[in-house]
Amino acid sequence: MVYKIRLISKARKELSEAREWYEEKQLGLGDRFVEEVFNKTERVQNNPLHYPLKNGFREVSIDSFPFLIVYKILKTKELIYITSIFHMSRHPKRKHK
Repeated sequence: MVYKIRLISKARKELSEAREWYEEKQLGLGDRFVEEVFNKTERVQNNPLHYPLKNGFREVSIDSFPFLIVYKILKTKELIYITSIFHMSRHPKRKHK
């Protein structure tokens, strides 16, 4: 079963800010970041239970960037809510706020 993906507004904002930051550092790097995020979300979409559960949320790291995708699964709605695109240098308690 393939679940639908929804990014909450916080996650969309984090994704946009990170893309802009990387793009300022090197042309094309922001687009590469977004592409890697979407590649990883596709993997999550196809196998959402594969990734570890921590404090009620699941987390998956993005291979080439220091970020985690933090998400919750709503099985009854066949929906994955991405709650954060979290930079791993930030305080861990901010992942779920």
